[in-house]
Parts: sequence; structure tokens; C-alpha cells
Amino acid sequence: MRTRVRGWRWRRNPLRRRSDVVEAWTALAVAVLLLVGAPLAGALAGLWAHDQARTVAAAQRAERHRVRAEVVGAAPEQLPSVGDRHAYLTTVRWTEPGGGTRTVSARVPAGARQGDVVDVWFDSRGRSVAPPPNDVAVWQHTVGIGLCVAGGAAAVVLLGHGIAHRVSLRHRMDEWEREWARTGPDWTRRRA
Repeated sequence: MRTRVRGWRWRRNPLRRRSDVVEAWTALAVAVLLLVGAPLAGALAGLWAHDQARTVAAAQRAERHRVRAEVVGAAPEQLPSVGDRHAYLTTVRWTEPGGGTRTVSARVPAGARQGDVVDVWFDSRGRSVAPPPNDVAVWQHTVGIGLCVAGGAAAVVLLGHGIAHRVSLRHRMDEWEREWARTGPDWTRRRA
């Protein structure tokens, strides 16, 4: 039956080696980094990403403008399977505030049919663009970045722990080999 003694690497005993102490401190550092460091890194990265995403969204809202337009072009037979599956390019028409009618090609939501009134977005040059990100998209970006950074930090910590464990094990085996070279002859002498 095998008995496990907790904390034996921290206590003084004749079997404890220097590599055991290093491994104990490494395990403590890994626990702290996984429980505190990785979540903190994820939270800080998430806050940074949130500020950046809000700045980009505000800039896009300032540059882009929305127009309520009628779809006058036909929808394509088959929507593209790659790229933006939520919108396609077709002809739209709307009346400008001055009374003139304008007809251009613009992105409309998937499922819009000829005669439907939809919101289309244009940039300052008059090109059709995607709508600016809303608050939900900003938060999705924030949470995604935070989780990726926290997961990456945890992976780096665990990889470092694995490397440190292998190095510690190699040093422990070297220490035991030196000890055995010193004490082994006393155990293996032939007695007459």
C-alpha cells in the first residue's frame, strides 16, 4: 500500500533533493499563474479590445450613413456560399431629401425581395458598405479576445510547467546518479 505525504517537498528530510524544492516552487507558481495571472491577462486584453472596438464602431457610425431604399433589382438565383452570407449586391432606389431619385447597387440583407424596403449603408464616398458594429458585436469581440488571451496565457503557463518538470526530472536523475556513484560501491561489495 502506498502512502502519500503532503508537502514532503517543503519539509527537511534526507531524501529531499534540490530538484524537489524547485519543482515544489514551480508547482506553486503555476497554480498562482493559472488561477490569477491567466484570468487577469484575459480581463485586461478584453478591456483593451472593448475600448478599441468602441472607437472603431464610433468612427464607422460617424463616417457611414443609413438610407431606407426600395429593392428594384432581382435577388440572385443562388447566394454565395463563401463570404458574407447575410447580404448580397443588387439595385436599390430611394428618394433623396431634395426630391431627386437615386438608383445604385448596394448590399441588401439576404431574403430581401424586389419591392421590399430595406436599410442600406453608404460611406462618405457613396460606396455600399456593411453597417457599423452594434453594441452586441462590440461585446462579442471583447469576450472573444478576452477568452483567447486567457486561454493562450494558460497554455503558455502549462507548456512552461511541462518543460520545467522535464528539466527538473532530468536534474533529479543526475543527482541520484551522482549519489549512487558515491554510495553504490558500499552496497555492492562482495562479502567474504
